[in-house]
Amino acid sequence: MRNETSRSLIELYRDSPYVFLTGDLGFMALEPLQAALGDRFVNAGVAEQNMVTVAAGIASTGLQAWVYSIAPFVYARPFEQIRNDVCLHNFDVKLIGNGGGYAYGSMGSTHHALEDYGVMLTLQNMRVYIPVFSEDVEIVIRRMALRQGPAYLRLGRSEKPADFKLPAYSTWRNLLPGEAGAIVAVGPIAGGFISGLSAIDSVRRPSLWVVSELPILPDSIPEQLILELRRSRKLIVVEEHVSHGSFGHMFAATLLELGVILQDFKHHCAHGYPSGLYGSQTFHRKECGLDAESILGSL
Repeated sequence: MRNETSRSLIELYRDSPYVFLTGDLGFMALEPLQAALGDRFVNAGVAEQNMVTVAAGIASTGLQAWVYSIAPFVYARPFEQIRNDVCLHNFDVKLIGNGGGYAYGSMGSTHHALEDYGVMLTLQNMRVYIPVFSEDVEIVIRRMALRQGPAYLRLGRSEKPADFKLPAYSTWRNLLPGEAGAIVAVGPIAGGFISGLSAIDSVRRPSLWVVSELPILPDSIPEQLILELRRSRKLIVVEEHVSHGSFGHMFAATLLELGVILQDFKHHCAHGYPSGLYGSQTFHRKECGLDAESILGSL
């Protein structure tokens, strides 16, 4: 999704100029963006706290600022600056975190983003965007640009099967129909379940939903999903994020508020490093029960 982000930001700049800052990252992806923006493309160096404060200063003048880095370096390292300089003033600063979840694999925990959107959503005025497929990226960036105020974009790797036809983008999307409850996944991890679920008869499989924007509000949940849950009382939530501050917790609380009672609720989420080892994203997902085999086996 990184290359698609660069392309989409170039298109956005033609219609709505902004300032872009990177923490000395983006090799082999951001060069076209740098060429298009000229002196509005700023390499702030390995100084993320300063980069976010500079972005807040730019936004205070009325310009929109976009900030890019590996996910933990854009939300964790400069957290105080995001809180105090950006969110408390409701400045129009957009944070782009590349490599959500375990995407940076064997580079280890310092490069993993397992609590990012939970942390960001504790801050006032913040909204989070998590595109599921590469095709979502341009739409999401446009939506972010139109909404004034702080935002965080979590990028991953698109896992859409080549022959799968996508429904139109929306905050909530139904990717596959089903009659045996519902799976709601956050972000790109949903793509890994499509083929396996498609092979199951619709009477025996749960429907597959994805959510791409947080926080959720009670009136934002599709009525179709609410009806499915009331009827089946079965829900599986899948996300590459720790349990605390997760979408799963937010969604469960919202369903209680709406009076939707579940008999069977499963939450597949990140568990850190159960074995104490580091490996690929595939390794970490499997160790946490986030791989397709584990999800399908839990049905």
